[in-house]
Amino acid sequence: MTSTAPAVVATAPAHRSAGVSGLFVVYLALLVWAVLWKLEAPWVGVAGERIVKLVPFVATSGAGASSRSDVVANVALFVPFGLYLGLLAPAWRWWKVAAAAGAASMALEVAQYVLAVGSSDLTDVVVNTAGALVGLGLLALARRRYRERTVLAMTRACAVGTVLALLVGALVVASPLRYAAPEDVRCDRVSGRCAPPLEELEPRDALGLGQ
Repeated sequence: MTSTAPAVVATAPAHRSAGVSGLFVVYLALLVWAVLWKLEAPWVGVAGERIVKLVPFVATSGAGASSRSDVVANVALFVPFGLYLGLLAPAWRWWKVAAAAGAASMALEVAQYVLAVGSSDLTDVVVNTAGALVGLGLLALARRRYRERTVLAMTRACAVGTVLALLVGALVVASPLRYAAPEDVRCDRVSGRCAPPLEELEPRDALGLGQ
């Protein structure tokens, strides 16, 4: 009688790798949706409204300084990127993961510029790359603790995180609440400050003559 146990054991890593690859694809789709359209329906902006910021973190003539919340959010967005690459390409050195994350982030910034759907900010590339390295570091710590069980444990963690992200995205789509300003309110895309409609202003204020 021939035993099939070795074949079963041999196919388990392949199935697990395919599962991680599938989760990575779902994560990338969510990442593109979150970065380009902020979990809203896809749209294309006006060509003249493009904003480019080439100096990281500090304010420039065309864009404000990077807020702490934006930096933290952009780091968190790419932590799974480093985790997934570490699981799928365990032989990669950290600089390869950093290069891949930087290239992916740069592609998203270019897409934002082409589609005119947000500001293209070099800060995002820097902190996104840092986020991927944080994810890779977390995977290294997990390997020290779980050893041979690391891949299984982290795959489960990534699966849970991806499912939760999908649920959040579904809730955002289903929610009647939207965080955009009303159509008759004028907002500065750089500072984020909004002004009331012109008809609600005093005549001198509407012309910019108020004190």
